[in-house]
Formats: sequence, C-alpha cells, structure tokens
Amino acid sequence: MAVRPAQGYAGNITPQLAWSWVQAGEAVLVDVRTDAEREWVGFVPGSVALAWKQWPGMAVNPDFDAGLQAAVAAGQKAVLLCRSGVRSIAAARRATELGLEAYNILEGFEGDPDESAHRGRKGGWRYHGLPWRQG
Repeated sequence: MAVRPAQGYAGNITPQLAWSWVQAGEAVLVDVRTDAEREWVGFVPGSVALAWKQWPGMAVNPDFDAGLQAAVAAGQKAVLLCRSGVRSIAAARRATELGLEAYNILEGFEGDPDESAHRGRKGGWRYHGLPWRQG
C-alpha cells in the first residue's frame, strides 16, 4: 500500500493503510465530519471527532486548529477522514500548515455515490469492512 502524492499535504492513502497506521500507533485518525454525520451515519471507534466545518452553514470550525494540535502528538501522523474524501483534503492542508504530517483518507467514510445516488456501495471506510459503529 503506497502513499499517493498530493499537493499541500503529505499524501492520499487508502482506508486500509490508514487503519494499519492507527493500529500500529503511528497515526491518529481524525474524523472531520460534522457531529450530525457521525451520530446518524456512523463513526470509527477511537477516532478523534473534530469537525472541519460546522452545521448549519458549513463554516470552518474556529476550534479546529487547537483541537488538532491537542489530538496529534509529536511524531505521529494525522490521518483525516470525511464523508467522501473531499473535506479531509482541505483539513489535511490546514494540518500541514500547522506543522503536522497529514494525510487524506481516500474514499472517505461513505465513498462516492453509485448510479442511484446512494453512498456506501462504491468505496469508503465502511465498504472495506473496517471498524465502525452507529449511534
């Protein structure tokens, strides 16, 4: 499993590689989705819940920087997860600006929509059978 190059942050990684780094203690998984997304759709046990943007209005979370710096210890990687792997790119860029080694998790938690506009059937953390819970 290789890191895919990216501009403005350390790289893009598969959900499986992110999970292996977390299990090895090399990385902290930061879920940048909103509280509502995590509550209603599901979350990764042990992940750090830190919204990049807040509902309603999707304004950038003013506490993101401080929360991220508190969550990721020196020498650890930050692996960032959102719904589909888009918001986590912006969050990874910001984490890099803060001096962290940050990676975007490809496909996100739910993956891309299928031909019926349903998520969870074309990639994503859950699709790959990685640990998650609901409620």
